[in-house]
Amino acid sequence: MLKNIALVLSIATISACTANTIPFSDDTTVRVPENNPALVAYAYYGMHESTNRAELQAFTGVDPKRTEWCAAFVNSVLEESGLESNNGHKYPLTARAFLDWGTPVAKEDIQPGDVVVFPRGNQGWQGHVGFFIKKHMVGNTEYWLILGGNQSNRVSVAPYAARRSLGIRRPESI
Repeated sequence: MLKNIALVLSIATISACTANTIPFSDDTTVRVPENNPALVAYAYYGMHESTNRAELQAFTGVDPKRTEWCAAFVNSVLEESGLESNNGHKYPLTARAFLDWGTPVAKEDIQPGDVVVFPRGNQGWQGHVGFFIKKHMVGNTEYWLILGGNQSNRVSVAPYAARRSLGIRRPESI
């Protein structure tokens, strides 16, 4: 299984971006509309919570070294994209709060830029949130490549087993 995850990670390596596309090292690209939040998120790709601490703190409004910042990153990306964020929620810095945001999306209708929530940790309130980029199969298991903050302490693309998603949400205006 570890070998398969490494394969997914190597495919998820991103190279230079051109207008409205997110390219991968396997020579595929993901084309998204201009107003898609994944393009804004991609502009921060590679930023690390230590090396780019000041920039990430200015963008998200939280100290990425002291705060689990995936939800703050998603909220900031949505706002920079001109979309309604989840900052009005009672718990805006929790990933699972996004289960109350936007419009629900069925797994078979997922599109690049959709917000996906996954479980994380041992507590029922814990989770992780990021933007769906594309599907990738490893054997019989479907993984979703998620662009998000606080993934290995940076803005990155990481594989998550699709079956583990708690919910998919889409902004009203996408």
